[in-house]
Amino acid sequence: MELTLQELEQRRAKFTAMMHKRCPGWDTAVIFENANQYYFTGTIQNGILLIYKDGSYLYGVRRSYRGAKAESPLSDIMQINSYRDMAEKNGGDLGVLYVEGDTLPMAVLERLKKCFKISSINFLDTLIRTVRGVKSPYEIHWLKQSAEQHRLFLEERVPTLLREGISEADFMGEIIRQLYTMGYHGIPRFHQNQVELTAGQIGFGTNSLLPSGFDGPGGGKGSSPGNPLTGSGGRKLKQGDPVFVDVAFGMNGYYTDKTQVYMFGAEPPAEFVSAHSLCLDILRRTAERLRPGEIPSQIYQDITAGLSEKDRDCFMGVDNQHRVKFLGHGVGINVDEFPVIAKGFDEPLEENMVIALEPKKGVPGIGMAGVEETFIVTPQGGQCITGGGREIIRIN
Repeated sequence: MELTLQELEQRRAKFTAMMHKRCPGWDTAVIFENANQYYFTGTIQNGILLIYKDGSYLYGVRRSYRGAKAESPLSDIMQINSYRDMAEKNGGDLGVLYVEGDTLPMAVLERLKKCFKISSINFLDTLIRTVRGVKSPYEIHWLKQSAEQHRLFLEERVPTLLREGISEADFMGEIIRQLYTMGYHGIPRFHQNQVELTAGQIGFGTNSLLPSGFDGPGGGKGSSPGNPLTGSGGRKLKQGDPVFVDVAFGMNGYYTDKTQVYMFGAEPPAEFVSAHSLCLDILRRTAERLRPGEIPSQIYQDITAGLSEKDRDCFMGVDNQHRVKFLGHGVGINVDEFPVIAKGFDEPLEENMVIALEPKKGVPGIGMAGVEETFIVTPQGGQCITGGGREIIRIN
């Protein structure tokens, strides 16, 4: 399915309509960050996109202009050497400016100030992530393509990679090689600042319970303190190890998220099975609530309030000191998109939002149990596109 000019125009119109509603005094929005640039232009270049309050735009590309012309359906693409080239074309006055406060480098902002007249600077991060939350048919198409390959990868390919004595580092290398053979488009892209993952999080046994700086329920060990989420070269797979694999898959710029737990060479311990079953039940009950009009914060409150003290122990974390405060998150051009099933997210769900639910539970002395699947919000509840929650897969 090809990206069209009409698709990009609809996205820009949706964005400007929400800006008029929530930021009525705005004049210009500047788009610099890769994910947003891809959303509005269909290409990722060393460039900058200006969107004006009348719905028009100016896309200036320093490098590669030829690449942008080849990839983007937009017709108005300007080759620039500096932002001054754009200032000369549009008159140099951006007025009330909205920027990506989470990701725009200060150095870029200072260059803009030198080249343009700016009345005030405001942030548009929450608004633009909200706009991207509802997916178009084009986006749903590519998410479904990614989801099917993701399912095949974790349910059929990964079991063939596990063998006694393989190290976590070698296992990660095999994972990456297999991902590429299945059409994976490359790096996992996050909005969260300074997330550096090769593919995702993996862990053999209790290594999956090692806390990390990554804002997710699972854990893992890196090759060194300088690369904390890459898989440990020293830890090797042995009989009786649970294996935790949480990786994103992506095609044509769109990600799905899925986690699968395996048991190598033995029956899983009863407490591990119990924790995993709890997570599958929470997945099912939460997915039933993924309907238009439901409030994410209320879903989170209702599901977590229904857990017993035993259920809460190490739920959504490797231990009780390292837990996350959400049950799921949007996916799309980023792995971590809006909406989030968490407190503070009070806007109603809309049809065709796409959300990864990931109830997980650390089991002390054993490993990380749980599941993650990607769902489309529909009037009938969440439609799972990554295969549905699986029991622990036993590997002989």
